[in-house]
Amino acid sequence: MILPYLVWGFLKNFSFIKKSGYLVGMKNSFDKMMSLDIYVSNLDKEEYVKIADDLNPSSKKSVNLLSWGIQDLFIEKELYSDLKLIKTFSKSFNWKNNITSIIKENDYESLVLTDIQKKIIWVSDGFTKMTGYEKEFALNKTPRFLQGEKTKETTRKRIQTKLLKGKPFKDVIINYRKDKSTYKCELYIIPLHNKDNSEITHFLALEKEVV
Repeated sequence: MILPYLVWGFLKNFSFIKKSGYLVGMKNSFDKMMSLDIYVSNLDKEEYVKIADDLNPSSKKSVNLLSWGIQDLFIEKELYSDLKLIKTFSKSFNWKNNITSIIKENDYESLVLTDIQKKIIWVSDGFTKMTGYEKEFALNKTPRFLQGEKTKETTRKRIQTKLLKGKPFKDVIINYRKDKSTYKCELYIIPLHNKDNSEITHFLALEKEVV
């Protein structure tokens, strides 16, 4: 599946594709797909003249392979993994929230799931990438272990007040990584409700670093 992304990312850097039939042939039959130089060498003189001026890359900058679609593949894989695990929790705890919508419609780097006492019961792989802490280390702790001297008490109190209201909210807090460096963390915290009695049983925090 990676090859088509590479080819497509490569071709996006050439304006001649708008004039040639290269993509049409590629779309209709991948087994007949050929490299760019072979494709050009097979053009007759009239076809070559039409695209000759457009054969130079549209940019002379070095190209990052991750920008060619490979990064999107990894992001999709992580999203699928996160969604699958959260839906397992949802089924177990009988939440009425639309988990699929929450995960797919919001931007995040890390997911943190806590119980009603705010003890962490699960974090996504993105949590380790963001904080440097292993997933197992976070379990049974409150998110407060990520806070430190530069975390304002007014911010803590504001977040606590919002939690008590039982409605989704966003806020920004200064957290600390394992290496003691600080980062601004945007929180989108969603109370998770039981289907039977609508009581809040857990909180899901979608987190990302902001400037």
